Amino acid sequence: MKKLVTALLASAAMTAALGGAALADGNIIGVSWSNFQEERWKTDEAAMKAAIESNGDKYISADAQASAAKQLTDVESLIAQGANALIILSLDSAAIGPAVDAAAAEAIPVIGYDRLIEDERAFYITFDNKEVGRMQARAVFAAMPEGSYAFVKGDKGDPNADFLFEGQMEVLKEAMDSGKVKNVGESYTDGWKPDNAQKNMEQILTANNNEVDAVVASNDGMAGGVVAALSAQGMAGTVPVSGQDGDHAALNRVARGTQTVSVWKDARELGKAAGNAAAMLADGKAMADIPDAVKWSGGAKGVEMNALFLAPVPVTQENLNVVIDAGWISKEKACEGAAAGVTGC
Repeated sequence: MKKLVTALLASAAMTAALGGAALADGNIIGVSWSNFQEERWKTDEAAMKAAIESNGDKYISADAQASAAKQLTDVESLIAQGANALIILSLDSAAIGPAVDAAAAEAIPVIGYDRLIEDERAFYITFDNKEVGRMQARAVFAAMPEGSYAFVKGDKGDPNADFLFEGQMEVLKEAMDSGKVKNVGESYTDGWKPDNAQKNMEQILTANNNEVDAVVASNDGMAGGVVAALSAQGMAGTVPVSGQDGDHAALNRVARGTQTVSVWKDARELGKAAGNAAAMLADGKAMADIPDAVKWSGGAKGVEMNALFLAPVPVTQENLNVVIDAGWISKEKACEGAAAGVTGC
């Protein structure tokens, strides 16, 4: 609990530092969203918009609707509307390059939001995704220290999918090398979509005659698809399942016992930090001078970038009260149908 409190205080202190900077009025901050499929993006957007407007700046945005081609057009449109800084939640890291080129040609700073745009011209702001993967694997391993594991990964075009998997493998490597844990199926999930995750899980169950003891799923939406597949086989609640984002439905699944952990990334803090960082960059502040920025080169290409990382928090039945106390979710919504002994319910 001491580590949890320290992480939360560090995150709060960092965003307070970002919010305290004296910034000029009147900039336009353009935000390109990959899609609004996940529940959390609306939460991110509300916090980001509030931060931008509190700095006296204007928020404009576009939804790429899960189209990499549309996202490039969206960025061009945001530039044409006079954006002084851009925040981009990229759909496809390999396809977003021309958008960064277009912004650079106009001397417009770019923030790669939550998903890596591996380019030294972009400022990277996210949670520590490898640590998210480690947290997911630790929680599932604690619940099921041996057996047949399935891995339902994110979209292949999103570097976060591999960061998460790398973190998961770090935790499970020793057990896998010893044979205690066996990988009986892994799959990328197009678009991080729950229905695709459900299909992937159904295929893994079929291939293994339902002999799957644990599932490391990389986000809450996909965890929902996994739980649906397990439910159809009468296995929900007996097979540990991970996720991330703190989606309300996932937190209730944690309370009910059908999901083991949701690694909570407080999107309110991330959105606020990005909005404030964008305001500073639009005012001419150097990326390296953003409060708490670090040099980072952990991407596939090893490009050194300026980055800002927030601390995630794993939420299980033992500390569900953390998200309730933080006002992230109401007690009624989190605890509906909760199993006995859930902390906070």
